[in-house]
Amino acid sequence: MIPKKIYLTKEGLAELQKERDELVTVKRPEILARLTDARDQGDLSENAEYTAAKDELSFIDGRIDEIEEILKQATVITGQNGVKKAVDLGSTVTVNIGSKKEEFTVVGEWEADPTEKKISHESPLGRALMGKHVGEALEVDAPAGKIKYTIVSIH
Repeated sequence: MIPKKIYLTKEGLAELQKERDELVTVKRPEILARLTDARDQGDLSENAEYTAAKDELSFIDGRIDEIEEILKQATVITGQNGVKKAVDLGSTVTVNIGSKKEEFTVVGEWEADPTEKKISHESPLGRALMGKHVGEALEVDAPAGKIKYTIVSIH
C-alpha cells in the first residue's frame, strides 16, 4: 500500500514539532517520575497511581510515535505570497455564501480545524474549491443541503 501524502503548512509543521518536543522533554519525564514514585509505593497489583501513570506513558509514547511518523512523511506546503490564480493547498480563499462573506484556508487533513476556518483539501468544500478561480461559483452538498459559494479572492 502506498502511504498517503501528508501536507502541512510551515506553521503546522512547527506546531507538530513543538508538540513532540514538549512531549519528549517535559511530559514524558514527568510521567516517568510519577511511575517511579508509584512503583516505590510497593504492591503494583493494587496501585491505581501506577496503572494510571503507565497508561498515560503509553498514550504519550503513542502520540510521539504518531507525530514522528507524520513528520517523516510530511510535505510542506509552500504558498506563494500575493494573489493566486487558482485555489491550491495553502490558499486563503474568500467566498460569498449568499450575502455573507467567509474566508477559509485550504490545508492538509492533519491541520484542518473548522473552528479556525482551516479546511482540509479532502473535505467536500476543500475538494470543490481546489483548482477554482476568482469569480467561479460552486455548489457543495452539506448536511443542511446544497450550499452555493462564489469565489471572491484567492491569496
